[in-house]
Amino acid sequence: MKVVITGAAGFIGSNLASTLLKRGDVDVVGIDSLTDYYPVDNKLRNLDGLQDDRFDFVDADLATVDLGPILEGASAIFHQAGQPGVRKSWGDEFAVYTTQNVLVTQRLLEAARNLDSLEAFVYASSSSVYGDAESYPTSESDRPMPMSPYGVTKLAAEHLATLYAKNFGLPTVSLRYFTVYGPGQRPDMAFNKFLRAAINDQPIPVYGDGTQIREFTHVADIVEANIRAWKRRPQPGSVINLSGGSSVTVNEVLETIAGITGKTLNVQRLEKVAGDVFRTGGSTLLASDLLGWKPSIDIETGLRSEYEWLLGLETAERQSTNV
Repeated sequence: MKVVITGAAGFIGSNLASTLLKRGDVDVVGIDSLTDYYPVDNKLRNLDGLQDDRFDFVDADLATVDLGPILEGASAIFHQAGQPGVRKSWGDEFAVYTTQNVLVTQRLLEAARNLDSLEAFVYASSSSVYGDAESYPTSESDRPMPMSPYGVTKLAAEHLATLYAKNFGLPTVSLRYFTVYGPGQRPDMAFNKFLRAAINDQPIPVYGDGTQIREFTHVADIVEANIRAWKRRPQPGSVINLSGGSSVTVNEVLETIAGITGKTLNVQRLEKVAGDVFRTGGSTLLASDLLGWKPSIDIETGLRSEYEWLLGLETAERQSTNV
């Protein structure tokens, strides 16, 4: 059985690939262009953890590569690739977001149309499509109102997935991720920055006053939901929240990190960034109904798992420096 994972060298893609390979009955084709949005060494480290006879890696740009041979025979396509980041989506770099988030998704959907083998096309959407939502917990029927160009491109790609389901019967499902964290998290994301700074006794930059509320979802729960979206086969075109059940303020996160690390944190307050919303939090009733999924990892347990992973990296880096 063959599955294809786009963005396979990234945070979520590599965790998904690792979990699928451990099943023992799946061959994984991973594709990634290894862009430098964050250090490529991080992605290469992720790929090193996927050394397996049943893993085939393709280093290519999804915007230009011939997708036919890559997708041929695939039972599932997990589209995890995309250009991340709210802050950088403003201004001149917007074209990168439209290409990597919208055009690439359209190319994949078009290439997948005639795959007789395909059971699921799982698209990684984002809670950023909601913006400052009308209600909390936000349900999939609430009106999307993205507050950043990034959110606009994620919503556009999600609409494409739904259109291909309705017009061509493509078995798409869009999963709206609410702030994913855990081992392997990108270095530009808040928890990674906070924990690294705590480990190294450095200042912790916080945008805004820290009262903003986020719903955090552990990567292991996200991986499980992706696999269930394939195996449970919900109605083509479905859109489903994946919200982790840990609705806390940034300040509460910092308190938890202080407790885990046993350190007094040096927090530096910075100006709020345009496009950042005050609150996120999603209803998971539909995920429970269609996927049989509920988040299983609480914020303290999840933060500790990421802390231990980063502590291991920091120790390995120091040892290699001292050799």
